[in-house]
Amino acid sequence: MLDNNFKLSTIPYKRFTIEEFKKRGREILKEFKEASSGEEQFSVHKKYYQLIQEMMTTKILVQLRHDGDVTDKFYEEEQDYYDEISPKVESFDTEYKKQLYNSKFRPYLEEKIGSIAFKDIEFNLKSFNDSIISLKQEENSLTSQYAKLIAQIKIDFRGENLNLSLLSKYKTSKDRNVRIEATEARNKALSEIKDKFDDIYDKLVKNRTKQAQMLGYKNYVELGYYNMGRTTYGINEVRKLRDQVKKYLVPFADKIHEERKKRLGLNKLDAIDEGIYFKEGNPAPYGTADDIFKAGKKMYSELSPETNEFFNFMLDHELFDVLGRTNKAAGGYMDMLFTYKAPIIFANFNGTNHDVHVITHESGHAFQGYITRNDEIMEHNNIKMETAEIHSMSMEFFTDKWAELFFKDKANDFVKLHFEDSITFIPYGCMVDEFQETIYSKPELTKEERRSVWQDLERQYRPYLNFEHDTFSGEGRRWQLQTHIFMSPFYYIDYAIAQTCALQFKIKMDENYEDAWAKYLAFCKESAKDSLQNMLRNVGLNSPFDENYIKNIISVLEKNIK
Repeated sequence: MLDNNFKLSTIPYKRFTIEEFKKRGREILKEFKEASSGEEQFSVHKKYYQLIQEMMTTKILVQLRHDGDVTDKFYEEEQDYYDEISPKVESFDTEYKKQLYNSKFRPYLEEKIGSIAFKDIEFNLKSFNDSIISLKQEENSLTSQYAKLIAQIKIDFRGENLNLSLLSKYKTSKDRNVRIEATEARNKALSEIKDKFDDIYDKLVKNRTKQAQMLGYKNYVELGYYNMGRTTYGINEVRKLRDQVKKYLVPFADKIHEERKKRLGLNKLDAIDEGIYFKEGNPAPYGTADDIFKAGKKMYSELSPETNEFFNFMLDHELFDVLGRTNKAAGGYMDMLFTYKAPIIFANFNGTNHDVHVITHESGHAFQGYITRNDEIMEHNNIKMETAEIHSMSMEFFTDKWAELFFKDKANDFVKLHFEDSITFIPYGCMVDEFQETIYSKPELTKEERRSVWQDLERQYRPYLNFEHDTFSGEGRRWQLQTHIFMSPFYYIDYAIAQTCALQFKIKMDENYEDAWAKYLAFCKESAKDSLQNMLRNVGLNSPFDENYIKNIISVLEKNIK
């Protein structure tokens, strides 16, 4: 029996062994095969939900505690264990899903769990078989090495020993000399390990290419798309979207950067000026972390009854691990502890407006997870990444109304920063995606050639940028700090796609806020029950793959910067 008063920090942990998982899984599989009706099979299928949810909850708990302190030997060993067994779990999951996919009662099952779910299974079957288990284990080991390398970067700066996240407040200082000094300190630390980044990525490219070839694909691009579960669009649609971004959005972003340059009083924009929007400094939230949470509580209590209930649940069960610590892993994410029907949020507060971003963006993910947590059909929450990011990025815009709670007299500056940053991010998101497509299409490229590819893409997508004060980025190495490129290949265009959809929600809320919120809530409740394109159209939004999609959005948004 679960304790309804649980707190994240006190949830008991017990290793879920692969032996126990397989034993219970085999019993369920046998029962599924012997079932004499669709109703019986669905009843057995719900037992499989429970098994998978228990394994996922245990793995997520380990990841959260390992990420919370990468020097904790116990959870490091547990993380290593799950890195090793995860491909074996995936192997059994594939075996089970084959039975589900080929069931003689499939019409009944498809009616219960949805046709999209069966398309997802088809992609699962295309992306895995037992021949690549050892390669998947090696891949997990390499990504863990990278995550640890990033987390353990220590930067000596003005008497402090900082990790990358804690250095951020100096890299976004209003004093340009401080930004230069902080970047130089970071680059000095990175110079000692930059070759390790190259080596790990080289091994990952070779590993993933071999996985693809063993599964019968020419290269990892096709396998990467199957892994991402992109059942309703492919590489051609993404290429066309990137072309639209280059043609229409890059020039629009350049106008924003030109205005930003004037605002900052600079002759040219350098890499150290990235993300700096005001000469007097970016608006930072007032007060402590507790003050940010108090403001968040008030904001969500006023936004809607659903958000009020959600945020109180998160606070009551202490489901945030967001305070920055020296040995904490970089980055941030939301996940679900399925057994507890509880979203969790991991992040690194650093005293900048990023801290409010955690309360809005990651809470957008968590809110969607919370309001759909009682859906008995697990497949409905097999949400694709671009859909998930629409939930989070749109929540950022819906919460702009409450910026004053966090930023007081700088609220308008924050809203302006948020809007401009949302636009200028999209070219970067496309650049990361095109970089990955190029690298995996040409796995034979040398480490130096990969860096040249990045530099060429910088010129296409971010032509305004100079690297006089950032030699690390100037060498074409900025991508080495983009964790998704190592950890989650092809998971980045999702952000660009989602940002364009969030901008559609912004346009809607500028016209009628209450109506836009109702549409957003409906979109969240859809989870993964339909294709992205259909779910968007159901709430009056256009598909990102429509002709002139970017051009039409820009024509509306241009009015916002005049």
